[in-house]
Amino acid sequence: MAPLSLRTERLLIRDWTAEDAEAAFRIYGNPEVAVWLAPVMQRVGDPKAMRSVLDAWIEAAPNLAPPTGRWAMVRRADDELVGGLGLRLLPPYEEDIEIRWQVRQDQWGKGYATEGARALIGWAFSQDVDEIFAVARSSNSRAVATARRLGMEWVGETTKYYGLLLQVFRLRRADFDGPVPPPS
Repeated sequence: MAPLSLRTERLLIRDWTAEDAEAAFRIYGNPEVAVWLAPVMQRVGDPKAMRSVLDAWIEAAPNLAPPTGRWAMVRRADDELVGGLGLRLLPPYEEDIEIRWQVRQDQWGKGYATEGARALIGWAFSQDVDEIFAVARSSNSRAVATARRLGMEWVGETTKYYGLLLQVFRLRRADFDGPVPPPS
């Protein structure tokens, strides 16, 4: 897959680089962020381990079927890495695509997750995807609120994904009110 570069009013969504390790560790190494990543991902222990994680993501990227992947979310005003985004197949890994977002704790509440996810969803819909899902623990009020701000519809609770009781949200292409770029 070709490198992804999406611009929003405040953000650049781009492929991860190995040089992002220190800044990424501030996200994925933070216990307040990492608690919501499990069981998909555990808290990263140190910057060296974060570099190994990024190296693995970078190596895997060309082998992922579009539109799945992982991307960095960078604030355009100062080139500061503020979060990460991902699209992945939900278990049992056949067809349902999940959008995931992680934002650095000191950047919570600034709308970056919603802004970045909206752009990524628009791009995913240009890649022959008809619907996108988000899952969150009911106690993760920030993730639930972000899913709702994205216009996602609550479709119920399930333990089908990841062995946890999760709230499931869905957004269909026909219900998406953001821009969908032309297919690449």
